[in-house]
Amino acid sequence: MFKNLQELITSMPDEKSCKKFLEGQRWKNGITCPYCGHGKCYIIENNERYKCASKDCYKRFTVLVGTIFEASKVPLRKWMIAFYLNTAHKKGISSCQLARDISVTQKTAWFMLHRIREGVRAKMPIRLKDNVQMDEAFFGGSERNMHKDKKSKTNAQKNQRKTPVFGIIEEGGKVVVQTTKWMNKRHAENLLLTHVDKDATLVTDAFQMYKIIGARHFKKHVAVNHLEGQFKVEGYHTNGIENFWSQLKRSVYGIYHQVSSKHLQRYCDEMAYRFNSRKIKDADRFTIALQNCNGRLRYEHLINNSLTLGRYGKEIKETGNQED
Repeated sequence: MFKNLQELITSMPDEKSCKKFLEGQRWKNGITCPYCGHGKCYIIENNERYKCASKDCYKRFTVLVGTIFEASKVPLRKWMIAFYLNTAHKKGISSCQLARDISVTQKTAWFMLHRIREGVRAKMPIRLKDNVQMDEAFFGGSERNMHKDKKSKTNAQKNQRKTPVFGIIEEGGKVVVQTTKWMNKRHAENLLLTHVDKDATLVTDAFQMYKIIGARHFKKHVAVNHLEGQFKVEGYHTNGIENFWSQLKRSVYGIYHQVSSKHLQRYCDEMAYRFNSRKIKDADRFTIALQNCNGRLRYEHLINNSLTLGRYGKEIKETGNQED
């Protein structure tokens, strides 16, 4: 197993070796037909393609079919490098930088990175327990950079210009991040009930919305009032989720500079994956991401956002910019 980017490039010098490595990561228990799921397939065309043995299918395919690499004209070797750079760099890599590193256009690099983000997003709900912290953050343009006629008159108007994001984290464990159109009790409640055990202790700030949810659904709720100078109550705090917000915002400000609300969820999923796998090595993080590369993201769906995969693999139609 390689330990760094240089060893990765050395171990995969051509397309054949890249496909062999991808095959080993994707089909650990044997080749499976991506069309019908049949477990028996024939190897044809000098190990370049496969053919399903099912009488109802008989379709031919390669290791790329049914993955984020399908129908891509970019060599798989460049994909491997892009995968490693995106998962290993703690704050990510911009499409402009990736385009220069692997010699593709910025548009191609941008699409590649969004395909990678599609691959690393959580396919199933992450369950959190014990001590769980929740907080919200807002992402968008700075008020001081706007013309005075466009600046908000009140704090409420200021928040409406930005995209709200909910975050929940298990102390010392994993994080779940969800963008939303409106920061209201219904959205926060749905997120918590999906990911947090009811026997957990919910720790939030003193926002009234969290107090209502905590009293209604959870065994214990602790509110830390930052406005009164409180940063720890009964040994509980919100430093974990605040730490994640700082890393996410450093990633947006320092690497991407500008993120549209339409694609903000994908950037959050990317950062959450790196955060949740922070205790393992870069090579292991790379291989785990590669093992979850199933699912194709088409360019027209990405830019139009009219049809996309739901949060956990369910297809939904969207009328707005992002999923609630």
